[in-house]
Amino acid sequence: MPNIGSMLREEITRLSRKESRAQVEPTRKASTQCRRDVAELKRRVAQLERQVAQLARRAAAAPPAASAGAAVKAVRFGAKALRSQRDRLGLSAADFGKLVGVSAQSIYNWERELARPRGEQLAKLAELRGVGKREAAARLAQQDA
Repeated sequence: MPNIGSMLREEITRLSRKESRAQVEPTRKASTQCRRDVAELKRRVAQLERQVAQLARRAAAAPPAASAGAAVKAVRFGAKALRSQRDRLGLSAADFGKLVGVSAQSIYNWERELARPRGEQLAKLAELRGVGKREAAARLAQQDA
């Protein structure tokens, strides 16, 4: 006949193992998932570093594009000047935007200095500086047609 003390000890051991497994299992699963996530992030970072290096090589190989961008940056932009030019031509923001190739909201944002025009748009704005009311109206009519 087994000793009652040894039976209690075995039962306590069994229950404690069962409880500890129940407590450790979620932690083990979370740890495994974190290791997978870290490995995936490392792969993604390596891929992005390769792309950056590739783009850097392309940029270094194409200096003519950089010189064209420098010529566009020579055009000065001022929000007040844009507003006065639009007023001088007697155009609404929507019509002026059609001439430049942008929306009326972009014109408003440029005038309030919430945004700045990009290179292509700066070139178009510079082109419109020498335009009078009649020519602006003619260009708008041509675009509408």
